[in-house]
Amino acid sequence: MAQTFKKSERLCHKKVIESLFDRSNELNSSFSAFPIRVIFQKSEIDLELPKVLFTVSKRSFKKAVDRNWIKRRMREAYRLNKELLTSQNLYICFVFVGKQKVEFAEIEKSFVKILQRIQ
Repeated sequence: MAQTFKKSERLCHKKVIESLFDRSNELNSSFSAFPIRVIFQKSEIDLELPKVLFTVSKRSFKKAVDRNWIKRRMREAYRLNKELLTSQNLYICFVFVGKQKVEFAEIEKSFVKILQRIQ
């Protein structure tokens, strides 16, 4: 698997995003590996790559600069370790739940745990 993160891998469909965050949906699974929470579900259609979404709370990080800084680190950690995912038909949402910025090494360590557990 190439270490890229293209537009085709991003989760952009509003209905799918709403279904991921719908707590009554029994298809969703979630768990945490601090400082990241993961919500994912199987896709009914065949996808060539998993569709991924990254979010950071505006409540925890008021400045957009800080939210973008964290999202950039999360995307990079995913890009470097996405070969750990074997299942392709997934919608995945990564939510940063920490209250302060953390180093890239800690984010990457939690991504390795998360991707191994998802597969």
